[in-house]
Amino acid sequence: MLKVRKAVIPVAGLGTRVLPASKAIPKEMMTVVDKPVIQYVVEEAVAAGIKEIILVTRNGKSAIEDHFDSHYELEAELARKNKTALLATIQHIVPADVSIVSVRQAEAKGLGHAVHCAANVVSDEPFVVILPDVLVHNATGQVNDLARMIGEFELNQAAQIMVGEVPIDKVHLYGIADCNGIMPKSGGSTAIKGLVEKPTQSEAPSNLAVIGRYVLPAQVMGLLAQGKPGAGGEIQLTVAIDELLTEQAVDAYKMMGTTYDCGEKLGYLMANIAYGLQHGETADGLRSFIEALD
Repeated sequence: MLKVRKAVIPVAGLGTRVLPASKAIPKEMMTVVDKPVIQYVVEEAVAAGIKEIILVTRNGKSAIEDHFDSHYELEAELARKNKTALLATIQHIVPADVSIVSVRQAEAKGLGHAVHCAANVVSDEPFVVILPDVLVHNATGQVNDLARMIGEFELNQAAQIMVGEVPIDKVHLYGIADCNGIMPKSGGSTAIKGLVEKPTQSEAPSNLAVIGRYVLPAQVMGLLAQGKPGAGGEIQLTVAIDELLTEQAVDAYKMMGTTYDCGEKLGYLMANIAYGLQHGETADGLRSFIEALD
């Protein structure tokens, strides 16, 4: 049985939906409370058992790589001042048995192209794709959704696409899963017939939107290498998944957690409020502030 050990995280995007904040700072380095978005995503992957993180990056994104590197001067200064708690927060961002590597996407040619840039590192192994714009928050003590998806894949070797219900008047904003009219239970999977990219309400086969988490077999890289263009002439991951459907089963996994789209302004603000209300240092003060607004 193939184990899933690698995660591909495309971080080469321009972040136009959160301009001007992302003009000089990578959108993935924008903070939610006290950690950049990319750190939450990497922590999610690590909690799901991933041992190798592959960042697909470009020029101007070195701050992301620097964040996961050692900062000897800062660490020495915190140690000198005996600020052990703060020191621990920057020394143990990634466990010692987890590696982070980077590959370059020389030009923006779609999500599928970005994923394929990691083909040599992924090799012939199954892998996870995580879109860093979206935070998926699971309840305390709950096995995270990505871990559950990996478990489903390792059990039956069917690719897993995370989906969540959206209002029917919002389906035109998402890729929508066609599950033959079957609604999977939360935390469970059901077979996908196909994916429809940004359908109208009348065309939508369901209200199950693709969230931004995928567990895929190695052959997806071969399908991406064929380079069949999709929307906008770009290499789209959904096109490769449609091709995969002709060869093997692909499942929709219905998430249990809550998502926050940090790639746009409202979702980013909502994430800060939600995570701030759960952070030990900010929860009480933030709750008092919100109550006072009423």
